Amino acid sequence: MRRILLTLGLTLAATVMTAEAQQTDSTAVPETFVYEWAGEEMTMQKYFIVFLKSGPERSQNPEEAARLQQQHLEYLGNLYEKGIINLNGPTGDESDIRGFSVYSVATIEEAEKLASEDPMVKAGRLEVEVHPWWLAKGSTVQ
Repeated sequence: MRRILLTLGLTLAATVMTAEAQQTDSTAVPETFVYEWAGEEMTMQKYFIVFLKSGPERSQNPEEAARLQQQHLEYLGNLYEKGIINLNGPTGDESDIRGFSVYSVATIEEAEKLASEDPMVKAGRLEVEVHPWWLAKGSTVQ
């Protein structure tokens, strides 16, 4: 019995440590460089702009589409609260680009992975297109 409990305890500890390592695996920071402009030192940071485009599966019934939209907004809101997304919103027309988000992550792969976890993307209602985008840190929309 002790051997079983010890084995169970070690297995549980290994599982928890593996999960923690996976959660903190993203220790890389976004790429930056410093330059001077108009007498001021500016730090440029590489962000990733994620375009959310109409996906191939848009035939959900209205209730399912509304449920997916709610989950989509919650997912993006959670990433915003964590500081992963800095800016996001829908477009103002009926083009294939339905909206965009600006991700503050270290790699394009990380941005693609996070964007692909969006419930609307998983359901096929949206597709993602990701591009690196350099912007001065602290920039605001005026």
